[in-house]
Amino acid sequence: MVDIAERFVDLPAGIKPFLAAPPPDVIRWTVGEPGFDTPQPIIDAAIKSLKEGNTKYTRSEGSIDLCTASANRLNLRYGIPATPESIIITPGAKQGLLYTFMVTCEPGDEVILLAPAWPSYDIQCRMLDLTPIHVPVNKNNFHPNLELIESSITSKTKAIVVNSPNNPTGAVYTPSEIKSLLDIAIKYDLWLISDEIYARLNWTDWEHLSPASLEGGSERTIVVTGWSKSFAMTGWRIGVVWGPDNVMKAMGKLQANACSHIPSFLMDAAEGALDEGIENYVSKFKESYVKRRKILMDGIASINGLSMPEPEGAFYGFVDISETGMDSTTFATRALNEAKVQLIPGGLIAEGEGFVRISYACDEETLHEGLKRIGDWLNSNNQ
Repeated sequence: MVDIAERFVDLPAGIKPFLAAPPPDVIRWTVGEPGFDTPQPIIDAAIKSLKEGNTKYTRSEGSIDLCTASANRLNLRYGIPATPESIIITPGAKQGLLYTFMVTCEPGDEVILLAPAWPSYDIQCRMLDLTPIHVPVNKNNFHPNLELIESSITSKTKAIVVNSPNNPTGAVYTPSEIKSLLDIAIKYDLWLISDEIYARLNWTDWEHLSPASLEGGSERTIVVTGWSKSFAMTGWRIGVVWGPDNVMKAMGKLQANACSHIPSFLMDAAEGALDEGIENYVSKFKESYVKRRKILMDGIASINGLSMPEPEGAFYGFVDISETGMDSTTFATRALNEAKVQLIPGGLIAEGEGFVRISYACDEETLHEGLKRIGDWLNSNNQ
C-alpha cells in the first residue's frame, strides 16, 4: 500500500469522537448547533435563486452583491474598513481559517493559540506543518494571560489566533485585552487571526471589538466569520474572510484553484440574511440564548461537585468537574452511558483537562432534563 503524507498519519481527531449522533434517548449537549431553524425568508431566497437558474459559475471571491453587503455589514457594525474587493466568501468559516493559515504561514512557523482553544486550530496547523503553541488562559475567567503570551513568542512565531466570544470557554475578551493583543502583534510583527464567528452572541456589558477596527489593526488582522451561528445556518457552509490586500489577493488565487466558489444560488440567500428584516429573527435567537444561559448557570450551581465560570458569550459553558474525582474523558463517558447525556471532555482539548464543554443552544426543556439527569447521576454516585 502506498503511504499517505506523514503529517496525516497521527493527526488527532479533536472532539470528533464525541460528536457522533447518540441514540434518541440521550441528551445531546455536544454540537455547536443553534437550536433554531434557518429563518424562512433565507430559505425562500435560496429556492427563488435556484428556480431562477442561478447555478452557474460566478466570481470566485463571491458575487459582487454579496461581497458588497458583507463589507457594509463589517464596516457599519464593527468598524472594519472593508470594501467589496477585500472580501472573500468561503465554504464555511472553517475553510476560511484554513485558507488564512495557508497564505500567512510557512512550514515550521509557530502559531500561538489561547488554550483551551477550538481543536480545529491545532489540527489545521498540523495539517500544514505549522507548530501550534498552546498558551494557557487565566482559568478563573478564561481571559488571556498577556504576559505569558508575550513570553511564548520566539523567532519562529508568525501569528496569534484570537477567538472572542470563545469556543469552548464562552469568554468574551475586554476591549483592553483586544487592544493589548494587537499591541503584542505589532511589537513582534505578527499576524492576528481573529475568529469572530460568535460576535453577535455577546452577553457582556462591553461591545464586541474587532482588532481590525483599531489603529494599526487593519494592516495585520485577518477577520474570519460567517453565517452559521448568528443566522442558524450551520449546514449551509457560508463563511467570509476580510484582511489586508496582500492576504486577500493570495487567498483569491487559493480559492479559485481550490473550490472555485460556494454554490451560486446560496450567495443570494446569504445576501438576504444580511437584510435588516432578518434582525428580528436574530434578536429572538439571542433572547432565547440568554434564557438558556441562565438555566445552565443556575443548574450547574445547584449540582454538588460542579462549578462554572460565567459564560460571557457564544452558547457554551466550560464546566469544572475536578471535584468529582473523575478525569474529563471518564466523566463524559460515564455521563453518556449512565446519565444518558452527551458532553465534550475537555481533555481532548489542550489545557482543557478537568472541564467538560456544554452547548446550551438546545431547547429549554432539553436543558432542564439534562441538568436533572447529571444531578441525579452524581448524587447517586455519592450515596
